[in-house]
Amino acid sequence: MIDLRPPRRARHSRPPRESWRRRRRRRLAARHTWFGRHPASTVLLAVVVALTPVWWSLGTTMFNPNNGSPVAAAADWFRNHGAGSVVRWAENVWYTHNAPPKGGKPPKGAIPPPSPTTTTPQQVAFAHLPTPPPIVPLAQPPIPGEGQWHPAGRLVHGIPAVYEAYLRPDPIHTSLVVGVAWMDTKLLRATLYSGSMIPGGGPYRYTAPIGPHMSQSLVAAFNAGFLMQDAEGGYYTQGKTIIPLRQGAASFVIYANGSCTVGAWGTQVSMTPQVVAVRQNLQLLVNNGAPVPGLNANDTTKWGLTLGNQVYVWRSGVGVTADGALVYVGGPALNITTMANLLVRAGVVRGMEMDINTDWVNFSAYAPAPGQPAAPSNGATLLSSMMGGPARYFTDWPRDFITMSAAP
Repeated sequence: MIDLRPPRRARHSRPPRESWRRRRRRRLAARHTWFGRHPASTVLLAVVVALTPVWWSLGTTMFNPNNGSPVAAAADWFRNHGAGSVVRWAENVWYTHNAPPKGGKPPKGAIPPPSPTTTTPQQVAFAHLPTPPPIVPLAQPPIPGEGQWHPAGRLVHGIPAVYEAYLRPDPIHTSLVVGVAWMDTKLLRATLYSGSMIPGGGPYRYTAPIGPHMSQSLVAAFNAGFLMQDAEGGYYTQGKTIIPLRQGAASFVIYANGSCTVGAWGTQVSMTPQVVAVRQNLQLLVNNGAPVPGLNANDTTKWGLTLGNQVYVWRSGVGVTADGALVYVGGPALNITTMANLLVRAGVVRGMEMDINTDWVNFSAYAPAPGQPAAPSNGATLLSSMMGGPARYFTDWPRDFITMSAAP
């Protein structure tokens, strides 16, 4: 009888189950074999893993919108982590190959035409400073309106407390324009706002963002100075010495009544019970109504440890006039000598450099309707090209800055 059933498959015995110890040894052996064959990749992987906290810290800093542009935030991060020399080298290379243009004319509207002559209302009894005379331009022939003052910001007791003027920085870079702001210290009161980055520490009573109460009287705000490790000076606020004050350092000093001044610490200004804030930055740039002796635009040891001054960059400075007015200067294509010259032309008798580089130079004035608070929507920067806009001080801005508010 024939068997028509399909032949049975031969049974194959299952291999003995591999123990977990043997599997582990086999996997480790394979892994070691791969690493042995790829030593460079192994080292790179180890470095990437080891530096993961670094990448996270750097990335978080760079892409925080309150830290300025990613490039500027990265530069600050490297400075704060001991790589300042690398940043200075990179910045010098960049600015050397991106020098400001020479010659030419400013864009149309960069220098506003002269304002109609106005007189201060005589019925107002509040003490105030006289409007300053026009600034004599450094570049010739002058453009119509160059160096002429224009009221800015909200009125204080019916009187303009801030005036702004525009002029070219020197006879060479004639297509560029810098801004000058004059502030009446009899009508305004100064406040130093501390940041989480500058000076660090805290919390502080006055810190960004500007709150609803202060916005009711805010007239203007502007940037302070360098990162403290580069400022060659100290920081005092709210009765506390955050960073020791340095003898002879250029100092922006605020008193309990809101008045403010600029001077060399220990000689022209010093600690008294009335001092509520001191922000130091380098040494005086202007003294006795003239640039300090020995100014050298190429001297990187004094005027810009965060950036070699062999090139022209965005800068800011602040000073006081003989009658006590406060003057701010900010704009592009400035070296340390042109900054000093501009401060002197604006009537400053003692002046100091504040922060430098595009991201940090900012002056904003606010002109809300009567009885309304200052806000980004009613503010304007001194120059339209200033980074951050008038909204900067209404964010969690980590750097310190100074506000000027209407006197009660």
